[in-house]
Amino acid sequence: MLIVKKFGGSSVADKECIFRVAERCIEDYRKGNDVIVVLSAMGDTTDELIDKAKTITPNPSKREMDMLLTTGEQVSVALMAMAINSLGVPAVSLNAFQVAMHCTSTYGNARFKRVDAERIRHELDYKKIVIVTGFQGINKYDDYATLGRGGSDTTAVAIAAALHADACEIYTDVDGVYTADPRIVPNARKLDAISYDEMLELASLGARVLHNRSVEMAKKYGVQLVVRSSLNREEGTVVKEVVKLEKMLISGVASDKNTSRISVIGVDDKPGVAFKIFNTLAKKGINVDIILQSVGREGTKDISFTVAQDDLKYTLEVLEENKEALTIKEINHKDTVAKISIVGAGMMSNPGVAAKMFEALFNAGVNINMIATSEVRITVLIDEKDVERAMIAVHDGFGLAD
Repeated sequence: MLIVKKFGGSSVADKECIFRVAERCIEDYRKGNDVIVVLSAMGDTTDELIDKAKTITPNPSKREMDMLLTTGEQVSVALMAMAINSLGVPAVSLNAFQVAMHCTSTYGNARFKRVDAERIRHELDYKKIVIVTGFQGINKYDDYATLGRGGSDTTAVAIAAALHADACEIYTDVDGVYTADPRIVPNARKLDAISYDEMLELASLGARVLHNRSVEMAKKYGVQLVVRSSLNREEGTVVKEVVKLEKMLISGVASDKNTSRISVIGVDDKPGVAFKIFNTLAKKGINVDIILQSVGREGTKDISFTVAQDDLKYTLEVLEENKEALTIKEINHKDTVAKISIVGAGMMSNPGVAAKMFEALFNAGVNINMIATSEVRITVLIDEKDVERAMIAVHDGFGLAD
């Protein structure tokens, strides 16, 4: 078997953690398997590197930030290779250049284009455990580009897809995918299995178990994932195409505080205005989530939408620069908001799911600002201060702990 194992930063935070992971990888190797290990930077290294950059300049270029941040993973893989070698098993560390993990040129948020498998296969043929830097690729300029926070998951899936791995295991500090964040909802329950579509929605809506693009890629290439803990031997959660085991109405509740609401007031109430606004933002690489448009009045209308807090300042700058062309009379924003979402394939065939969610929020005294829906999810925008109360109320309202 060819097994790809990915370990997050908390799993390799110090010497003891590194040797614990090394021994776990060696166990599979000694069973006769080929083993590829993908690592994140140790502990809080990435945050520490960001802080160091800010001591130099408050606005470092994205290219230089990627050059800096990719060093974190290179430290991890080198130390892991040393640990495995010291335990009597041959291992080699490789970075994105050495593997040749080709990606787009969007610094800070690149996407994989292809993975050259030749170097990895060569090292596996020599019976080595291959340890690869997560979170990074090389672009057409031969520069490093990072994949966004959590991108090591995507690295693991990309390698598993390129080499047709038999298993892709994602190890984190939790032992699977839960019906809600157990740190917020104490009675959250671990799921045995979840579909790609449900996991993709949860990952996109704030559940920090998997990087959303890793799930997207796993679905596209049919890579079955297992999410499990690096701290114990419990069975984890399988992420796959179809889940028939539980037939739950909804699979989980997610929250996201990294959200800001922007309203553009008094734009012309005529065809093409909304297109111009969101096309302008799209050209600048700004992702928009919930959108709410008011009923037109006196030839104008208001449009509200949400963006990630990290994009708020830039989005406001773009709108201000194009204010006249977009017929915007006024721009306002609020960053003390959060999204609460429910996700589940079961809601497609069951009426009344939205009403049940709104009832739970009403009973908890939580006001809804905006609403967005899709086939497998319902998302509402609420005040940030109400997040924990809302999570518990919705989770209990749907009986997810049972």
